[in-house]
Amino acid sequence: MMSKYKKYKRIFLIVLDSVGVGNAHDAYKFDDEGANTLLHTLEYNNGDLPHLARLGFLELIGKTSDVKIDAYYTKSSEISLGKDTLTGHLEMMGIETHIPFKTFTDNGFPHELILELENRTGRKVIGNVAASGTEIIEKLGEEHMKTGSIIVYTSADSVLQIAAHEEIIPLDELYHICTIARELTTKPEWKVGRVIARPFIGSPGNFTRTSNRHDYALNPPKKTILDNLKAGQFDVLAIGKISDIFNGCGITESKRTMDNTDGINEIKKLEQKDFTGLGFINLNDFDSKYGHRRNPVGYMEALKEFDDNIENIKELLHNDDLLIITADHGNDPTYKGTDHTREMVPVLIYNKEFLMPRRLSDLTTFASIGATIADNFNIEYSMGESFLEDLK
Repeated sequence: MMSKYKKYKRIFLIVLDSVGVGNAHDAYKFDDEGANTLLHTLEYNNGDLPHLARLGFLELIGKTSDVKIDAYYTKSSEISLGKDTLTGHLEMMGIETHIPFKTFTDNGFPHELILELENRTGRKVIGNVAASGTEIIEKLGEEHMKTGSIIVYTSADSVLQIAAHEEIIPLDELYHICTIARELTTKPEWKVGRVIARPFIGSPGNFTRTSNRHDYALNPPKKTILDNLKAGQFDVLAIGKISDIFNGCGITESKRTMDNTDGINEIKKLEQKDFTGLGFINLNDFDSKYGHRRNPVGYMEALKEFDDNIENIKELLHNDDLLIITADHGNDPTYKGTDHTREMVPVLIYNKEFLMPRRLSDLTTFASIGATIADNFNIEYSMGESFLEDLK
């Protein structure tokens, strides 16, 4: 090992995708005033998260209790111009996004792009609208199966998604089609944050998306904390869509997951692995299955599942491990529309030997999380302020 860590041999960073804790100071610029994913989900369901409460989670939304808090906790603002997965994760690892990625929510993708995609792939395009992934395959799945056309759609995010039945278009071909789409959408006028393969199976009226999703992001515009960790010969172990988000840059080992349940199980397996460095995890169901679909009941069930597992996750930590739980943006399931919501995110910080856990000052950028990780492993960072020395 070329570098030595200051306090913690392993840091586990868990991103609860979209679990925001109240509208950011600039929420009005995004037409998101009043959004609060965690608070409104709890209120809608009259729910409680007793184990996460011990980490100070509920204190961040003004819900106090008699429970003894055993973690440092705070919330963070985002300074990047965007409120999507890619922007949030990049800022977390030290990159501010100044120009938002393109979206095509209102009118779909330009005719020139669709024509070029058809010419390059040899398959016609159907759809080309902003839609829910499950709804569009129910609507167009049968036509796709009859014609072999690819289903192209987008959302409020900067994404181009391509859905295809695995028995009509084999996975290898679907992935190749997505690499073509990714190449096309590197042009400035068509530049989306991610191209996503969305395979499905089943028959009309009974289609199901599979776990063979694959995201094609862009390389980060410059080196991230992950790159610096890897260069310092530390492990960077990614679970869920983390590797896809960073296009594999700075990742030493990755594991895809089917859903939150699978992701939580992989966290526990990772905790039993001997490594030195960062375990970086994204639990995506909150966002993709419940936030965008404005399903507060499902959102609550996903929160409860994580709450039911957090004590076991804490038990599996070593004394020289640090656990950080955060989010990348909001997606209030009770709010208007289907878009992400511009919110502050939680930052919950746990170690078994903390002597004086308390609330920390609010963070002004997600990058302070990455700065703290970098500080611990004695590697370079240029954005954010480390809170490592506050942890006692």
